[in-house]
Amino acid sequence: MSETIRPQHFGWKVDGKVATITLNRPEKKNPLTFGSYGELVDTFRRLVRMAEIKVVVITGAGENFSSGGDVHEIIGPLVGMRELEQHDKLLAFTRMTGGLVKAMRACPQPIIAAVDGICAGAGAILAMASDMRIGTPRCKTAFLFVRVGLSGADMGACAMLPRIIGQGRAAELLYTGRFMTSDEAASWGFLNKVVEPEKLMEEASKLAREFAEGPTAAHAVTKQCLNEEWNMSIEKAIDHEADAQAKCMRTEDFARAYRAFAAKQTPKFEGN
Repeated sequence: MSETIRPQHFGWKVDGKVATITLNRPEKKNPLTFGSYGELVDTFRRLVRMAEIKVVVITGAGENFSSGGDVHEIIGPLVGMRELEQHDKLLAFTRMTGGLVKAMRACPQPIIAAVDGICAGAGAILAMASDMRIGTPRCKTAFLFVRVGLSGADMGACAMLPRIIGQGRAAELLYTGRFMTSDEAASWGFLNKVVEPEKLMEEASKLAREFAEGPTAAHAVTKQCLNEEWNMSIEKAIDHEADAQAKCMRTEDFARAYRAFAAKQTPKFEGN
């Protein structure tokens, strides 16, 4: 089924249970275009139906993750729409880009962002919308929207970023558009780990394989609960997790883990 994904605007590679998306315009620091946005939305939506893929890694070619929306291929046309008062097209664009984040959060597979160099604008959003982020000492992350005269309220940043790094720090980055260093990103919780550039994909692949060999049905439940419980009271979240965990207890993986523990063996999960 993975063969049905043949994107024209980014790299797609499947290695066992792990799929890797590579933003691959390194000569321009891997900017996003209308085409790449559309294909990314389509890809993450298709992943809901691709049970053979257990984990997704997203990265950038060369020494950068992504510089965000292409100035000439996206920003310029958007200004043109504004001048022609094509307000419906502007709204269609912002809803489409927001749809990408929705698709990333809705797909059951954990997403690991492997971030090197520049990670800016919509590129920073892609990293933010991932489940985990591994970076390098030279990676710099900025939510640059204010620098092009826009608000920080883009693609869910005002909702998601404060939950990752805290309200005050998120407000600073969204109001100023300044770059967050890798040291800041690690200490604030945006980056889960910092490794040398030459080790980045090795570490991301190692973590992806670890997830892929785990109880992937349970991972999907964890991701769903992390998403859905943001707006719940603690009492409602506890009930929600009781239902979710009871479903996980009906899986074969739960029984496998017990039998392996009893036999003093390492469980081999199959994701069912």
